[in-house]
Amino acid sequence: MTKSYCCVFLFSSLSFLVTLFGVGATPILLGGKTLKIGIPIKTDFKEFVDVKLNSTNQAIQNQVSGYSIDVFFAVISYLERHLALNVSYEFEAFVNTEGNIAGTYNDLLHQIPEKYDAVVGDVTIVANRSTYVDFTLPYFESGVKMLIQVRHRRHLDMWNFLQPFNWDLWLSIFAFCVFIGLVLLFMERNANKEAGMNDSPSRKQPSTRSSILWLPVARTVLPEKSVAKKCSRFVLLVWLGLAFVLMQSYTANLSTILTVDQLKPYYLTIESLIRDRANVGYRHGSFIGDLLRDHLHFDESTLKNYSKMENYRNALSKGTQNGVIAAMFDELPYIKVFLKRYGSKYMMAGPTYPNHGFGFAFPLGSNLTSYFSRAILNVTESPTMNRIEEKYFGDNHDDLQDQFNQISSETPSLTVQSFTGPFIITGSLVLLALLVSESHIWKRPVMLAKTFSKKYLFYKSDKKANPSEDGPAIGGDAGSTNQGNNY
Repeated sequence: MTKSYCCVFLFSSLSFLVTLFGVGATPILLGGKTLKIGIPIKTDFKEFVDVKLNSTNQAIQNQVSGYSIDVFFAVISYLERHLALNVSYEFEAFVNTEGNIAGTYNDLLHQIPEKYDAVVGDVTIVANRSTYVDFTLPYFESGVKMLIQVRHRRHLDMWNFLQPFNWDLWLSIFAFCVFIGLVLLFMERNANKEAGMNDSPSRKQPSTRSSILWLPVARTVLPEKSVAKKCSRFVLLVWLGLAFVLMQSYTANLSTILTVDQLKPYYLTIESLIRDRANVGYRHGSFIGDLLRDHLHFDESTLKNYSKMENYRNALSKGTQNGVIAAMFDELPYIKVFLKRYGSKYMMAGPTYPNHGFGFAFPLGSNLTSYFSRAILNVTESPTMNRIEEKYFGDNHDDLQDQFNQISSETPSLTVQSFTGPFIITGSLVLLALLVSESHIWKRPVMLAKTFSKKYLFYKSDKKANPSEDGPAIGGDAGSTNQGNNY
């Protein structure tokens, strides 16, 4: 053991000197031997790891490819070019005699270091796994999300024409229509009397009740029957402006309701799944089963595992009503691949349960972990990573989550809060027009106030300013009285 640690120390020191001083020397064999790297064999999601096995020896691979493998190749290339380190390795598939994966990913990691020197693949960094292996820095972000089915529908019925506006907005429009009718009726009362006197006695005038409701509608639909007063015309103009805004909003919202495809999910929350004891699925061999059972507290009897995307789709399509599953839980990279293939009927929902993503696994205390982590950090920040992602996931793979994570529910009805501003402006202008129109009402109190102020306030002020005007008169009267007394 002491000799082995000395070798490792020597290799690390030499690599540091090469990096520090740029010494052009023969590449150092990192690890001191050919690394035996275990890789999982997958029946689906081969975008991450795709293994072609030898027909005679299942452990020997004719070809290994995939996103995780290309990242590993990029890391090896970085170690050789920039750190002058040579990594000798050979892949070995974790398979049984039938050519299938020999166990779960946890079983694969438990083969370190007895059987493998490292594990490369779509291995998720999880806390309980770090107790028996060391992980590099993640090279792919991840997290657990719920995948559900949605049904496409356009809900059409005889009351669709009421949906653009909420009930409070309908009531507000009716109340405002009555208010405008009252204002117009009050402002046109004298004009209506004069018109009634000029017309023939047999002509029937509309009642007050009908005029309140009819005036705003009649002036909107029949503008040629104009009102008499200018202030009434101003009120009508303001009302027409508000009616135009309301009609345009109603038309736009109704068009959305009648044309936009509505996505109605069966389940949106994990609490509803647990409450209804609905069956949920997860990917076979992953840690998600432990997450659902131990952390999210799903009943063991409701958990079902699947190994292929086609099994995902069939189970979700049948739904929990047919005894299959209502939702599927998986990591974001796999869900993105699934949505790219079957995205029109499925969507992500609920919170994201984060984890540390994908990483490479090494034995506990291995010095290889730091070298590979440093290389991964540089590779993920380079254009090489973008090219690898585009190769397997396309140009817009980062937008898949935003594209399918949005729940397209029913178009919300507009409420009175949406038109608070137009209602306040219209009401203020109508009240101002009413105040100007009925000037004879407020002019009389003003005239009385002026008369009162002139008669009392100005009289007292003049009296105080000229006290000599009343003095002689008072004195003369007093003198006459005294003279009368003398006589």
